[in-house]
Parts: sequence; C-alpha cells; structure tokens
Amino acid sequence: MPYEQLRKQVLDLNNALQRSGLVVLTFGNASVVDRSADGGKGVMGIKPSGISYEKLSPDNMVILSLASGQILEGTHRPSSDTPTHLHLFQQFPNIVSIVHTHSQSATAFAQARRGIPCLGTTHADHFYGTVPVTRDMTPAEIATDYELNTAHVIVETFRTQKINPDEVPAVLVASHAPFVWGNSPGKALENAVALESVAAMQLAAYQLNPGIAPISQNLLDKHFKRKHGPGAYYGQK
Repeated sequence: MPYEQLRKQVLDLNNALQRSGLVVLTFGNASVVDRSADGGKGVMGIKPSGISYEKLSPDNMVILSLASGQILEGTHRPSSDTPTHLHLFQQFPNIVSIVHTHSQSATAFAQARRGIPCLGTTHADHFYGTVPVTRDMTPAEIATDYELNTAHVIVETFRTQKINPDEVPAVLVASHAPFVWGNSPGKALENAVALESVAAMQLAAYQLNPGIAPISQNLLDKHFKRKHGPGAYYGQK
C-alpha cells in the first residue's frame, strides 16, 4: 500500500487519543496529512466512521486527496467529520494533524458558548491567549454541508478575530466540542490534552473567584514565548 506509513501514523494517533481518556465510545477522531504526497497535492489519513477504537487497524484507515477529498485508499466510509478536517488542512497550511474530541471540560465551555480566556501560566505555555468559541451556525449552515460549514465558521472565527492558528492551536465549536491541531501528530495530541487540563483549571478558578481577570500581557508573553518562536529557551536544544 503506497500510504502504509501514513495509515500507521493515523492509527497510532487515534489509539493514543483513546488511551489519553479524552474520548469515550466512538466520540472523536484524529487525522494526519502528508502535504508532499500525491505529486505535491497532499493526502490526508483519517479513521473510519463509527468503528470502535479497539477494532481499528492500519488497513481500515481511509486516505483521501487533500485537494479534492476523493478517497484514494480504503474501503470504509471516513469519519463524518472528514470535511471539517480537510478544510482546516487546506486553510491552515502549517498544521499536520487534527484531533477532535468531546472531552468533558472543554466541551462544557463549547456548550456554554464561551471561549477559554488565559487565566494562568499553564494556559500561556500552550495557547497564546483566549481559545475562541465560534458563533452559532445558522439553520441553513446546519441543514446543508454541516461538517464543511463547521470548518467555515472555525476559519471565520480565526480570521475575523485576527488569531494566528499556529499560536492558538485549538477552537471550541459552539454547542459542539473542541477541535485541536499541531505541527505533528504528537503535538496535536499534546495540545488536546493541554486544552482539557486548562479547561478544567478554568472551571475550578471561576468557582473560586467568579470575577477573576485574565493573565497580564507581560506574563502571557513570557510564558508563551519562552516555549515557542525564535527566542524560545525552554527544554533542551
């Protein structure tokens, strides 16, 4: 199979997602893109729809053209969220992997239609400011091309609010759940775990102090930039 390595990456990521505790039953999915494949047009691998994580194998991962969405390999129907993943890969060119979960705390913010502001340094280590929530989708957007329109409102949110998706690699879809991404499968999963942890911390912080203000810009800059960008010094070289 031409895309054997990509199939394995997608399987490993979905299995790691299940082990992380961020998904239950068949909630959630994960995808990986290879932008150099298919003559430079790019391909995306994603889990099949509705198959339990315990039954996943490399053979039932689905490979699609990044440009057209056409299935190139695989006999199963891809995840129902495939149009969302495809459009995000097309519009955010630096991301390599996307993770979608219904993790409890982050989904609570999405269902409350509230973004997750940066209240502390744990958040600042991973997300450069508020993790935004999208607007509500219109009845027409829900009725036709729902999954693609989900991606449209995500992209709209980042562009209208002038948020860099490389610096805030997560979004809450209003009344739905989070989508998280990264520049590698491991980073996408790490960001999804971080998002759920941060969301749980924020909920507790609001209980203790409902009027708490976001972190200062100076402290946000310090914590984010010491781990990200050309001046980063956290960790080993």
